Amino acid sequence: MYDVLVFVYENYWRGDACPEAEQLGRKLSANGFEEDEIRDALQWLDGLSLATQGIQLTRNEDDDDDASTSVTVGTPVSFDQALEPSRNAMRVYSVAEQDHLGAECLGFLTFLDSAQALPAGMREVVIERAMAAPGDPLALEELKIILLMVHWSTGIEPDTLVLDELCDDPADRIAH
Repeated sequence: MYDVLVFVYENYWRGDACPEAEQLGRKLSANGFEEDEIRDALQWLDGLSLATQGIQLTRNEDDDDDASTSVTVGTPVSFDQALEPSRNAMRVYSVAEQDHLGAECLGFLTFLDSAQALPAGMREVVIERAMAAPGDPLALEELKIILLMVHWSTGIEPDTLVLDELCDDPADRIAH
């Protein structure tokens, strides 16, 4: 399934540029993907589409002139009505999430969270889509593909450093 997702990511610049499921399935089949891989990927992409339907990118201006990007889910609301987590909020993972994601993926999500590179709303979509993905526990490379696909689906460009972290193989890095 992940090979199919990578193919879709590389060949369609945004989620809204991707063809309908039937046409995409034919294109994937023509490119040599197995029918069960295509079926699983199309089901997963359909769930991603549903999960990201109401996501909106907003820009919050703090009193410190420090602008931050946040993602809200659902209909637009005023700043006073938004239920953004406080800076000291902590995401507690269920036992099922801990088992399915594994320590490496949880550590990576925590890293992105602490670097403020993954807004809370988008993190929840990533976790939901990761829980719908096969693998127990999920491999870090698979989680990175899921993160890329969530960004792709929402049309929100990941930060350059985050993109580097998602696409770069740590084994190829040279310590300075």
